[in-house]
Amino acid sequence: MQRPEAPVTLIEPPDEYNTQLVANVHPPDWKNPTPAPCYNLVVVGAGTAGLVTAAGAAGLGARVALVERHLMGGDCLNVGCVPSKALLRASRAADEARHLDEFGVRLQGEPAVDFARVMQRMRRLRAGISPHDSARRFQELGIDVFLGNGRFTAPDRLEVDGAVLRFRKAAICTGAGAAPVPIPGLAEAGYRTNETIFSLTKLPRRLAVIGGGPIGCEMAQAFASFGSQVTLFELSDHVLPREDADAAAIVQQSLVDSGVSLKLQTQISGISHQGSEKRIAYQTGDQTGEIVADEILLSVGRAPNVEGLGLEAAGVQYDPRQGVHVDDHLRTTNRRIFAAGDICSRYKFTHAADFMARIVIQNALFFGRARASALTIPWCTYTHPELAHVGLSEHEAHSAGVAIRTFRQDFSEVDRAILDGQTNGFVKVHVGPRNDKILGATIVASHAGDMISEITLAMTRGVGLGSLANVIHPYPTQAEAIRKLGDAYNRTRLTPTVKKLFSAWLAFTR
Repeated sequence: MQRPEAPVTLIEPPDEYNTQLVANVHPPDWKNPTPAPCYNLVVVGAGTAGLVTAAGAAGLGARVALVERHLMGGDCLNVGCVPSKALLRASRAADEARHLDEFGVRLQGEPAVDFARVMQRMRRLRAGISPHDSARRFQELGIDVFLGNGRFTAPDRLEVDGAVLRFRKAAICTGAGAAPVPIPGLAEAGYRTNETIFSLTKLPRRLAVIGGGPIGCEMAQAFASFGSQVTLFELSDHVLPREDADAAAIVQQSLVDSGVSLKLQTQISGISHQGSEKRIAYQTGDQTGEIVADEILLSVGRAPNVEGLGLEAAGVQYDPRQGVHVDDHLRTTNRRIFAAGDICSRYKFTHAADFMARIVIQNALFFGRARASALTIPWCTYTHPELAHVGLSEHEAHSAGVAIRTFRQDFSEVDRAILDGQTNGFVKVHVGPRNDKILGATIVASHAGDMISEITLAMTRGVGLGSLANVIHPYPTQAEAIRKLGDAYNRTRLTPTVKKLFSAWLAFTR
């Protein structure tokens, strides 16, 4: 199913900041260049994967064309990481203000959230970041930037609004968008996705969030902190069902504490509307119910942008749900054409797209043999507290029959977390059954996304958990929890036999 695409001119609201954004990432007066006779690399899609691929290849001296039909910067800049984290920071500020009394600081009355200013700040910051992804910047890098619908017409040709681009190699980096779901009445009632939620200028009094994954949890908590009555629907028995169950439980309780009403193990049976009100009928087990919302946010996953690309003409196989088929070297079924990012990966993260793009550059231009399976990819859900993960989880290990040992350090026993009033979280690290090789880790903490990189580095460089005990961490910091786990592992090496031998040695040296 092809999702409708909002015209570039409908970036809402049409204020000075969105005008600046569009002027950078899809200039209305842009004139496409005359195509070169042949390109070393044609990149389709100017999201993170496409921008990194194009800039990296051009920097190495390749003749590159970059094609984008909508907004350069893709989801991350325009409707993803950048706007969402601006909102999350504002919501965290509101939460901090509400809890100042715990630190002996008092405000007069309840802190008020000016939602219009929150959104204006987001649009201002997004516009300020946008020159980095702008059409003119990439033109200045020596790249031929084509704004328009790109479609393959042959295994070595792509057409953009009548212009034909011949290539030796190509990269498909068209990303993914919000996945549609067949809920009766949803389309008629109207709903928002991550692609439209950031166009709001007025805080919805009642917000229904369908889907308890990362986007749903982040936005549910943020809007509840802003003052919306938020109801979150999730089919599973807990939110973030793909994450560590202990970690997800902490985030779930945090959502409840923020005022989010959870409807777990719940199926939406239908939606009706009267005026601006949307009535959502649902079923939980044998019980039925109904709520009324002013806005609905649909956040049930991502679907690859494969429609309208002419992939059949290029000899590129794909699946409407899984995206473009690639091998471990990110080569498609057409050996001239590669793919990177959300269009072909189950890891739909900006940083994953970035590093997949680097593999495409190596393999497409230098006959490299870099493998996507060699990447160690962490991720983070930016709720409060954050939930970050890398590598193997307990559930995955047990399902695959992989033996692990798990070490856990609760923040209730870490001095800095106690002083910060942020004791509700932990670091959990999984190692092999007979050594300290780190196989995976989960962190739940205020800045878990920053902390996970120490463990990711250790995994990437083959540093064992026991060695982390020798890394001096400033005291007091919450990251000291990682060092404590190194100590915990090393203590397991002091078996009764080792202790007996050590005691004997001490007695001998007296």
